[in-house]
Amino acid sequence: MRYLTVALAKGRLAELAMDIFTQIGMDCAEMKEKTRKLIFTDEANKMKFILVKASDVPTYVEYGAADIGIVGKDTLLEESRNLYEMVDLGFGKCKMAVCGPAALKGKLDTITNLRVASKYPHIALKYFQDDKGQTIDIIKLNGSVELAPLVGLSDVIVDIVETGKTLKENGLDVLEDVCPLSARFVVNKVSMKMEKERIMHIVEEFTKLTGVEA
Repeated sequence: MRYLTVALAKGRLAELAMDIFTQIGMDCAEMKEKTRKLIFTDEANKMKFILVKASDVPTYVEYGAADIGIVGKDTLLEESRNLYEMVDLGFGKCKMAVCGPAALKGKLDTITNLRVASKYPHIALKYFQDDKGQTIDIIKLNGSVELAPLVGLSDVIVDIVETGKTLKENGLDVLEDVCPLSARFVVNKVSMKMEKERIMHIVEEFTKLTGVEA
């Protein structure tokens, strides 16, 4: 039996996913130790876990370096990779939203050449240009996007909102909701053919524990 490789997004999602893998009988003890290792093996269950940057999870899965991935919906929308999205795991819940000064609420449609800063340019473009038919000037940022409207770099931002605390502290509000987000269970298309029984068993166990439908 070959190993099934699981790509986990480093950080909170990986920790939550490890808890579920542990509950369904996988050995994730080594991963929970303080270590710089990136590959962990569960010999008994023939499972291999790799820790990667969230934005790289869909790439590892699409190209078959990982059979399974657990990653946020935001990353899947932004990366738009060719894979199967099997389950909404229901944890890591938040939303993608357009945020900016409260004075712009209800007025975004009237602004020509709206300048939008985001770590998620593809999601922002799809929302404004494809869904709303509005032309925007997109500015790709990698750091604290909340700063952009405060210093005049952009009119608004498109970003993940969890509690909204950071927005409020910077004098910004949610102006429009783009979409809800949560962790997703994704599978490589070839792996699904070759290892369907083993993968579907894991999917079913995950759905039982998370209380969501496959």
